[in-house]
Amino acid sequence: MEEIIKIKGIKKYYKVGTQEVRALDGVDLTIYRNEYVAIMGPSGSGKSTMMNILGCLDSPTSGSYILNGTDVSKMNDNDLAVVRNKEIGFIFQSFNLLPRYNAIDNVALPLIYAGETRANREQRAKEALMSVDLGDRMHHKPNELSGGQRQRVAVARALINKPSIILADEPTGNLDTKTSIDIMKLFEEIHSKGNTVIIVTHEEDIAKHARRIVRLRDGLVESDTLRENN
Repeated sequence: MEEIIKIKGIKKYYKVGTQEVRALDGVDLTIYRNEYVAIMGPSGSGKSTMMNILGCLDSPTSGSYILNGTDVSKMNDNDLAVVRNKEIGFIFQSFNLLPRYNAIDNVALPLIYAGETRANREQRAKEALMSVDLGDRMHHKPNELSGGQRQRVAVARALINKPSIILADEPTGNLDTKTSIDIMKLFEEIHSKGNTVIIVTHEEDIAKHARRIVRLRDGLVESDTLRENN
């Protein structure tokens, strides 16, 4: 199996006033290509910090992080931004869509940073929206879409650059039960097409969709379990 993420001895310490907070305190984790992993843990366990480091939104205090063959742990912010745009598709609980843009323009955003032509951006955005069953909502703005449709737009945007990893932070947190089930089915499809999917969640029923569950507690990996009969 091919390693896509390998973190070793990752520590992240913060100063809060005079106190030092050890958000991550020496984490080792390897994730392989086309795995479907849920990262869980109670509030304060370090899972949000872990997501920010895995997603190249933040750098560790110490330790190494090899992402798809590249050591990103010592990169500056500009280099991290390039890696992030190329390697990682983000899906957030709050969707993070631009309210004045329609679905096509929201989905095409990462391609602007990648320097694609407008015609190419539009064509690829349309294809991405079709792949998440939103072909009839391409010209709608976020306030004209349901919560589930907005999350589908966010999923299409995450897929647009054909990233190595889909990283989802509480992707069903703002959705009702039925819509959550639909979105998790969509993640199943994305995974079945060969994508590596990592979901950060505190909900057991959402984590059960993953093939592997990594639980954090007090900045350390408490357990790492492969699920059977999924």
